[in-house]
Amino acid sequence: MAPPRFAAGRTFDPTAFGNVLADRYDEGDRRVVIGDVLGDVHVWINEGAPSRPAIILPLDASLEIRLESASRLVRLLQGGAAGPLPRALQLTAQRRARLILLLHALDFRLGGAGPRDIAASLIDAEHAALPALEWKSSATRRKANRLIHDSIALMNGGYKRLLHGG
Repeated sequence: MAPPRFAAGRTFDPTAFGNVLADRYDEGDRRVVIGDVLGDVHVWINEGAPSRPAIILPLDASLEIRLESASRLVRLLQGGAAGPLPRALQLTAQRRARLILLLHALDFRLGGAGPRDIAASLIDAEHAALPALEWKSSATRRKANRLIHDSIALMNGGYKRLLHGG
């Protein structure tokens, strides 16, 4: 909500965009997701904000991404297209495929699968069936272990790097 010294602006009604994908209340605040072809726009509306809307951005390490995201919202408010997601939030096809692979590896690992099981399902079933001596030094084993390590790191907070384009 804008401070009292700011002039009252127009009211903010996210349902006016017609493509609201989610609209929920969380501890008095409203969280709305507005669908857009190039990437959804997420809006957090504090109590009282609809009558005195303002964009408030913390001055932190994510400021540039937040500014680009706020610009997308402003373009929607002005009746235009939101435009592309900030570059840091766009996933390349290769990055998307890697993240999907990591999620599968994590699912298998949390289900009790070992490196051989993960290799057989996600990498190369033929190499996963190698005799123990050959398996121990195989590139497939190293890749499976790397998938396990990276997927667990992603689960334990590494996913936050995605918000910074990492």
